[in-house]
This record gives sequence, C-alpha cells and structure tokens, in this order.
Amino acid sequence: MPSESPLLVTEDQAAAWTGRAGATIRSWAHEGRITRHGTGWGRVRYNLWELPQKTTDEDGVTVLGPPPSLPEQRTAA
Repeated sequence: MPSESPLLVTEDQAAAWTGRAGATIRSWAHEGRITRHGTGWGRVRYNLWELPQKTTDEDGVTVLGPPPSLPEQRTAA
C-alpha cells in the first residue's frame, strides 16, 4: 500500500475498482477492514489504497483480490 495521502473515492468507484458490490464495500467499512471518510448519504468516501484491485487473467477472466484484513480484535460478521 502506498504511503501517500488517501485517494478518496465514492462507493461506486470503490466497487468498480474491487469488482465487488457496494454492499460489500460498506460491510468492509463496518467491520473495520477499510476506513470510511465522511458521513451522510452520498458523501462517504473510501481510501482507494486500502482496497484490493480486481485484475484480469490471460483468458480475460476477472480475478478478485483477497478482502482487506480484519483488525486483530475483530472477527467476520
């Protein structure tokens, strides 16, 4: 993960980057896997550097990266 300042993106942009649904992005934030910036409908942003990028293999199949790690004290919901 780059040590640069956060690159904040919307939920839709985060979902497109990871290849996952917006509900998954919200769930990761709720579980403490990623940081939520801001509050209120349409004003929440996520740090792109904390999100796994989807990739495409040589056959053109989308490959999802592993989910971000849980904080040490938390367990998955």
